[in-house]
Amino acid sequence: MQRAVAKLDGIDKSEINAATEKMYLRYDEQKISFEQLRQAVEKAGYGLLEPAEPINAPSDAVSDPGPPGEAAVGGAPQTRQERRAELLIEGMTCAACSAAVERAAKKLPGVGAAAVNLASNRGSFTYDPAQVKLAEIIVAIGRAGYRALPAEDPVSRDLDQQRREHEAKMMRLRFLVALIFAAPVFYTAMSHMFPGLPTPLPRFLDPQYAPLNFALAQALLTIPVLIAGSRFFTRGVKTLRHGAPNMDTLVALGTGSAFIYSVYALIKIWQGDASYVHALYFESAAVVIALVMLGKYLEAKSRGKTSAAIKKLLQLKPKTAWIEKNGQELEVALDDVTTGDIVIVRPGAVFPVDGLVLAGISSADESMLSGESLPVDKQPGSQVTGGSINGEGLIKFRATHVGQDTALAKIIRLVEEAQGKKAPIAKMADLVSACFVPAVLAIAIIAAIAWTLAGKDFSFVLTIFVSILVIACPCALGLATPVAIMVATGKGAELGVLIKGGDILEAIRGIDSVVLDKTGTITEGRPRLTEIMTYNGWQEDQALQVMAAAERGSEHPLARSVVEAATERGLTLEEPQNFQALPGRGIRADVGNQQILAGTLKLMQEQGIDAAASMRDAEQLAASGRTMLYLAVSGQLAALIGVADTVKPGSKGAIFRLKEQGIAVYMITGDNRNTAAAIAAEVGIEQVLAEVLPADKASEVQKLQALGHKVAMVRDGINDAPALVQADIGMAIGSGTDVAVEAADVVLMRGDLNEVPTAIALSRAAIRNIKQNLFWAFIYNTVGIPFAAGVVYILGGPLLSPVFAGAAMALSSVSVVSNALRLRRFRVK
Repeated sequence: MQRAVAKLDGIDKSEINAATEKMYLRYDEQKISFEQLRQAVEKAGYGLLEPAEPINAPSDAVSDPGPPGEAAVGGAPQTRQERRAELLIEGMTCAACSAAVERAAKKLPGVGAAAVNLASNRGSFTYDPAQVKLAEIIVAIGRAGYRALPAEDPVSRDLDQQRREHEAKMMRLRFLVALIFAAPVFYTAMSHMFPGLPTPLPRFLDPQYAPLNFALAQALLTIPVLIAGSRFFTRGVKTLRHGAPNMDTLVALGTGSAFIYSVYALIKIWQGDASYVHALYFESAAVVIALVMLGKYLEAKSRGKTSAAIKKLLQLKPKTAWIEKNGQELEVALDDVTTGDIVIVRPGAVFPVDGLVLAGISSADESMLSGESLPVDKQPGSQVTGGSINGEGLIKFRATHVGQDTALAKIIRLVEEAQGKKAPIAKMADLVSACFVPAVLAIAIIAAIAWTLAGKDFSFVLTIFVSILVIACPCALGLATPVAIMVATGKGAELGVLIKGGDILEAIRGIDSVVLDKTGTITEGRPRLTEIMTYNGWQEDQALQVMAAAERGSEHPLARSVVEAATERGLTLEEPQNFQALPGRGIRADVGNQQILAGTLKLMQEQGIDAAASMRDAEQLAASGRTMLYLAVSGQLAALIGVADTVKPGSKGAIFRLKEQGIAVYMITGDNRNTAAAIAAEVGIEQVLAEVLPADKASEVQKLQALGHKVAMVRDGINDAPALVQADIGMAIGSGTDVAVEAADVVLMRGDLNEVPTAIALSRAAIRNIKQNLFWAFIYNTVGIPFAAGVVYILGGPLLSPVFAGAAMALSSVSVVSNALRLRRFRVK
């Protein structure tokens, strides 16, 4: 198909991504129309969908970001097309809610996958737009009792943030109202059980002397509590009507039953039957609602901390930017900055977008983006990243990426998407949660019937019924996994480790072998001068100065390393004369009155230079894996220089940490065995795969997998994309502007190999935390429901009060979230 399109007049560039079924084109709209493109593609046996929205615009289409100025169109067989949308879901309170939203969406034809995250209130939906529209998915979610809106729209994100803040304030207010009225209800109902209280009930409220006043006071005080907690009833009834009962349903049925029966008892007391004064459950309804509201408030407050990383990243975006236009400095809204604008950043200000420095010398604090604590120097030609903080100098730069194309926007998007992806370990909780609430309703009804048949009075049966409904909240189950994933992926982002989802986070834990590419991963990726041996009376600096002057005319990487070394030593270099490159051997040039030869031993031999004095040194350098350059001045050997791709400062420590974690470490490289062995020995790697061509690296990974190993491949980019994809986990080392490495599961933003053991340690800590959460959530329900059903009572134990059931239910959710928040204290060891 690519050949068919490339032949068309007006097509400048075309690329096809088979994984996403997208084609990226740069074409002249004056020469070719979209309809002509469609016909050419269809003639080749494929279908062409409508053009995707502009690359820098929010879209629910699945696509890889293409280069700026290019259009993306969907090139795929006509039988299938797929898009993915992120939606914010309002109104969810427990795992049953998220399961109900997923079921509602999956019932629609064309919806392939639906994953809803209770902790972040976000849902990811994959669908075929030819069969179903996004609006229909939103409507279906609305019919299930919830509200959905697109999450990728920056406006909707701001509105969602405002809504969350408003909701938190209202939740606190409603709880305070419920507490103010529930406290006297509880005191009125229970004071007769504690005759020694310093302030007993007055005679006109004493149930012995004024039973009607006693009942009326409780009823009147309970009504404001029910109003404050009205959402439990409105949502609970709505979800029950749609056949998807949730936590609200349980609370509504339990407290509603207690209140209705208490009203019935009030009527009997008003009719003169004072014995019903012992059948009042107003305090159960009021206190349970107040406790549940307390639990939800504390849970919401704690859950707000789980997205701290996202909030910190969002706070890095300034509202405005200063640009230079027509010789004037103008302050404009951030959204008005366009590619190519000249942006001015004063000392201490935030870089608003990504760009290339044109003027000024300063440094930038990029710690929130890359985890790098030290400031990074900036000068003309340097890249700057939006969200980083300018240091002491005034900087002018040209904007290269704005809006949704900036590194900061991509990081935020990656973290949000990662937090929405479920880990496989969550499937067990999802399966249980899907049928949990109906099962609890069934258990409550069966228990009530059983105790009725056993001869217990209605008050006893009602206590059992309400306690089961209230204590069996599935919130803890629903929050056990997503909250931990949110905290862990957010913490990873703070440390410069972008993990692309809960499934990846879980898979990292199982890694037992790490394959490290040598060049650019273990080493710096560029040659540096390491040794200088001099002969025939020459001094180091003197020989380096002459050689560097001669090499100034060469663009060879080895020549540049010599020039850089001389520059670092502050040596003054003359301009070479009569420069001549000798391919494969070296260079010839005149520096001052001296004729310079620099290059290989073969060049020395060809020119009759006696290099015997350097043989022992050459053998040592060769054994160390160095590349050697010989220097001859006016026909006499002057120096032997060793050049090597030096090891990064943190590589040796990172490999030691991996070994401490029980990980087998392999080094893979296309270099010769001597060079590979020297580098491996320097960093402590025993297992070396040398002289491996890029095309064969994936097969080497596959060989390790065939032996039963779970392999992580670490590479400094996407040149070895097949190997990254073949590995169980692909890790790409990149800077803050390389965050969209599509082939990798993990992006190591600082370019530091130490982030690999950090990612593994974080994964292990997160999965351990999730298992703890699931254990306590299951144990809580396993013990709580039988206790509430009266099993312990049969064995001679106490009967669980609905009030204590409500307190236990609130505590379960808060404890799970609090345990997950411990991951925020994760530290790199």
